[in-house]
Amino acid sequence: MVKFCTKTSLFIFPKTSCHQLQTQSFIPFSVRQEHKNILESRLVSILHGCAHINQAKQVHAHIVRKGLDQCCYVLTKLLRTLTKLDVPMGSYPRLVFQQVEYPNPFLWTALIRGYALQGPLMESVLLYNSMRRRGTGPVSFTFTALFKACSAALDVNLGTQVHAQTILVGGFGSDLYVGNTLIDMYVKCGCLDCGRRVFDEMLDRDVISWTSLIVAYAKSGNIEAASELFDGLPTKDMVAWTAMVTGYAQNAKPREALEAFERMQAAGVKTDEVTLVGVISACAQLGAAKYANWVRDVAEQSGLGPTSNVVVGSALIDMYAKCGSVEDAYKVFEKMEEKNVYSYSSMIVGFAMHGLADAALELFNGMVKTETKPNRVTFIGVLTACSHAGMVEKGKQLFAMMQDCYGVAPADDHYACMVDLLGRAGRLEEALNLVKLMPMNPHGAVWGALLGSCRIHGNPDIAWIAASHLFELEPNNIGNYILLSNIYASAGMWDDVSKIRKLMRAKGLKKNPGCSWVEGKKGIIHEFFAGDMSHPKTREIKQALEDLLDGLKYLGYQPKLSCVAYDISDEEKKRLLMSHSEKLALAFGLLTSAGCTIRIVKNLRICEDCHSVMCGASQITGREIVVRDNMRFHHFRNGTCSCGNFW
Repeated sequence: MVKFCTKTSLFIFPKTSCHQLQTQSFIPFSVRQEHKNILESRLVSILHGCAHINQAKQVHAHIVRKGLDQCCYVLTKLLRTLTKLDVPMGSYPRLVFQQVEYPNPFLWTALIRGYALQGPLMESVLLYNSMRRRGTGPVSFTFTALFKACSAALDVNLGTQVHAQTILVGGFGSDLYVGNTLIDMYVKCGCLDCGRRVFDEMLDRDVISWTSLIVAYAKSGNIEAASELFDGLPTKDMVAWTAMVTGYAQNAKPREALEAFERMQAAGVKTDEVTLVGVISACAQLGAAKYANWVRDVAEQSGLGPTSNVVVGSALIDMYAKCGSVEDAYKVFEKMEEKNVYSYSSMIVGFAMHGLADAALELFNGMVKTETKPNRVTFIGVLTACSHAGMVEKGKQLFAMMQDCYGVAPADDHYACMVDLLGRAGRLEEALNLVKLMPMNPHGAVWGALLGSCRIHGNPDIAWIAASHLFELEPNNIGNYILLSNIYASAGMWDDVSKIRKLMRAKGLKKNPGCSWVEGKKGIIHEFFAGDMSHPKTREIKQALEDLLDGLKYLGYQPKLSCVAYDISDEEKKRLLMSHSEKLALAFGLLTSAGCTIRIVKNLRICEDCHSVMCGASQITGREIVVRDNMRFHHFRNGTCSCGNFW
């Protein structure tokens, strides 16, 4: 054997070479060929292990010395190795290729693939044209390399032309690998219909074919089409199930995500980290404690518990916080063996949304003492905590420290937090000036924070400034029109209310109904809509609510009629207030969950009247009530709320 040294490794080649084989007499051709094949295989194996260009060059020198400089098999591996090592195609690899008199399709493809990966893309196309002119036919890898390059460049026009070549050349209609790559190209270029046509015309499909389209439909928001495809999939593996679970979660269909996960468990399909994060996200959206504990048990049984898995642990922190149990979230955080910026940020945001500003700031201070550097989400958490607690000066101090101390440039979301902080504190002019000084164009969340603050402090003038920008940025967001209308109504500006409602009708906008859901026995979720009396227990719910309101009147409760932004009679306003969805959910919770904490989730902001009723109900029933609206959590205990009436 002959030893062959490099900087970082020791290669050993067989002593017998092709040259030696040529000089020896009376060796049968079959034996020579066998020795040659062994040498080629050994060289390919060595090239596979090369980690530096110098190693590849030394192997290339050995290839030439052994008379294999025209061997397309070995040289193809050399070009792929040089591509892997990021050696520019236009220099060394191109020279290697040009030395070969009769390159085969695989050698052509190796160079085409190198340009497809490194660029320029058109060079790979020109090489393909040269290959065709020289009478060399492409192989499936030729087309897949070009399709992947078109995907990366989002060049669907070029991709369509390459697609046409597969048809003109012929023989690739039944190639599964080409078909899957073609679907992927069309999907990534935003041509989902074309991808579906390729799928429908494929003679053979595998789970990758199906899953690619399922994921694409889910990402585009067409979860119905994704579900239909999934149901037709003959064999459903973990990737396909995960695509559906995460697809439902990403499309705000948490119940369907949980149902899919239950079916996945029943089918005995293994769960991985990605699946768990998807179903944990669904639990967080739904806010149901029963499902939260069940998913955590599944994670533990799968060997992906929060103690040892930082990704799952961080997701569970977020889930428990959004399910109203910040205590359980903190228990998970404390037990985690490894904590990263996502773990800290999830916990800080969790404290913030529950109004625990001191805990959020204390954890932030502890975080910066470690080697964990805060990121943009961390600062959204601490600024939100300051906003919900009215800690204006502390929030301003943190905002000023972001760039100087931690290298985090304030983004528009951070400005939205600051506008919210100043606005909630009644400093509306200062908030408006901050918006005007922003180094980027304010997005909807910034103007939305200002508009919401104007509702709290009854400032219709600044409200109109904020709303006029929102009407341009979010012309079909009905919430902005309703909020401005309510501000005008509270100020008694009924003519302006009529103008806004007329504008809403002209745009064909319809108000999203208030919706609340509460967890009943055995974890069943019961949903209530404002004014909807279709629940099977409607009669009992209505009676329980009337009894509760009668009891509250002895404590001085008076309905806050200003919460009804309609110019109608007081009696009619009282009737509308009584049918708010969160009151119906509360009455159902009082009827069905004796002694337990009542947890309610609402899709909109809780109104002042319902907030007052929740406070009173917690006092006269002795029950804890947790309400999660679209702004934050409210913990009602013994007649008071964790928000301190500041929300």
